[in-house]
Amino acid sequence: MRILITNDDGIYAKGIEVLYHILAPEHDVYVVAPETEQSAVGHAITFLDPLRVKEVKRNGVFFGYAVNGTPADCVKLAIRELMRPLPDMVISGINHGANVGENVIYSGTVSAATEAAMLGFPSMAVSIDAYPAKDYSGPIAFLPKIIKLVENKNFPRGVSLNINFPHCPAEEIRGIKITRQGHLKYAETYDRRIDPRNRVYYWLCSQTAEYDSDEDTDSHAIQEKYIAITPIHYDLTHYPSLELLRKWFGEENRSCVKSAIGK
Repeated sequence: MRILITNDDGIYAKGIEVLYHILAPEHDVYVVAPETEQSAVGHAITFLDPLRVKEVKRNGVFFGYAVNGTPADCVKLAIRELMRPLPDMVISGINHGANVGENVIYSGTVSAATEAAMLGFPSMAVSIDAYPAKDYSGPIAFLPKIIKLVENKNFPRGVSLNINFPHCPAEEIRGIKITRQGHLKYAETYDRRIDPRNRVYYWLCSQTAEYDSDEDTDSHAIQEKYIAITPIHYDLTHYPSLELLRKWFGEENRSCVKSAIGK
């Protein structure tokens, strides 16, 4: 396949280099990634400043293109302007740190894959449960097999796969679980500081998360040394609430509209 890869840790991060070497032996790989780290930028895009692209070499060999923008910018620019022919698949990663639970909302890694899905391309976000990651043997062993399993399948339109690896040697991985997005309970603290001009500023200095204990969730799977694969979608509608809201704002409540417009 022809695969576009990107990330949110920046084009010089170890994870994207590992991903490139995983894919390059069997696929035509094209790299467009942020010039600097863009962790936790979510699905931000740049429109108040120009985007600039430059060639990047690693170990003296051309590696890809760096963009002074966000992960979503990179996918948009690659597909709209830089990459011809267009990709068969877009893969974002390998991210340092798991993207499970509510983290998927903040994640630039996941947002890059989501942007590709929005544009109609099969996509994956790939993360590993460690920061920084030291052992990539799990993705090296399993990711090519996962890609082979899905490359000839028809992805549901708008759906991307959020894939999280446990941080352990490949031989300790117990298998793959298809999971739902779980929930995280964060305990966050900020360090209050004073700058040289005597102005107060705050730095987010610690985040500890309590993982969901439900067995069918992404976070539980990686804690049990399974690879978690979660299908995700950009439609944020909470469908169970539709009927409830229709009752609240239905025919029986037209009186509130009449009173608002004075009739």
